[in-house]
Amino acid sequence: MINREISNQIMNDFNKGKVIVILGARQVGKTTLLNNLVKDQDHLLMLNCDNYDDRVDLENKTSTELKNLIGNNKIVIIDEAQRVKNIGLTIKIIADLKLPIQVLVTGSSSLEIASEIYETATGRLYEYHLFPLSIKELSEFHTLREEKRMLESRMVYGLYPEIVNNYSDAKRLLTNLANNYLYKDLFEFKGIKKPEILHKLIRALALQLGNEVSYNELAQTLGIDKITVENYINLLEKCFVIFRLSSYSRNLRNEIRKGKKIYFYDNGIRNALISNFAPLELRNDTGALWENLMISERVKHNAYNRNYAQLFFWRTQQQQEIDLIEEQDGIITAYEFKWNERKRAALPPFFQKNYPNTEFKIINRDNYMEFL
Repeated sequence: MINREISNQIMNDFNKGKVIVILGARQVGKTTLLNNLVKDQDHLLMLNCDNYDDRVDLENKTSTELKNLIGNNKIVIIDEAQRVKNIGLTIKIIADLKLPIQVLVTGSSSLEIASEIYETATGRLYEYHLFPLSIKELSEFHTLREEKRMLESRMVYGLYPEIVNNYSDAKRLLTNLANNYLYKDLFEFKGIKKPEILHKLIRALALQLGNEVSYNELAQTLGIDKITVENYINLLEKCFVIFRLSSYSRNLRNEIRKGKKIYFYDNGIRNALISNFAPLELRNDTGALWENLMISERVKHNAYNRNYAQLFFWRTQQQQEIDLIEEQDGIITAYEFKWNERKRAALPPFFQKNYPNTEFKIINRDNYMEFL
């Protein structure tokens, strides 16, 4: 069993009168995590909302019906809760019963996708995000040396648990994951009218990895309007497929103020979308893969450690740029990601002049574990 970083945090939040919500993409290990957390617990009620009968037991029920359903159980797990109609109200009712139970809820998309839970159950939740396995988790399970040996494979095939455990069949598993599980909730969402457009959009985003994204250009390429592009990207974010970095700016002249870059939570998913699992020596996107891996790992690190830093990229109209800006409590750290450890970089003069106390670091194959 690979220990997940947030396991102890979740256990520490047991029995504090709050519903614990664990969000993450399908197949990242939410159910495995829950089963491990409660493996020694008695009086457990497990409801898997991919099953019709379990959904019916939770939909539009009164407080009396829900109390009878819970019975004498001390732990209630509601797995894939976004499948339940009016799940937010159901969770609120259970929480308001004030029973001596711990409720754990998982969702394979941000439950806002159903526009229900947060408005209804505000103040009754502890929220966690679970991502694909992190390099830190794997280095603690294997060894640091083993993880460094596997680095190139992680860049190509990613870190989904099933992939990590089945590298011999990684191409087929990733292709199946990208084509089927990834969009399952999105395709059932009322806002998705043209699934083929979504496929084309996410492939276009995968091909632009590490570059600024123009919603207008994407709209023209796909033959749809800019608002539809933005709506679909929002939904892909809520399903934990991609995430955005905004441009960092204090409204100084020449700074790009409204730019966006889009990254994938997992390299393997990105490569599956463009059907390219070639080894690094045969690729022309190695630098982008390295940047995506490092930034996605930093997102995991910050989330798991409750580090509330904000992440940005930075660029000027004269093409001076920085891969990652991390700002926390007024302290700015700038990062450049170089796969080739012999490549050098320096803080752009414009940035150094206008943000004089910035710490600058180059992250390469020699020092990346310190960054993660």
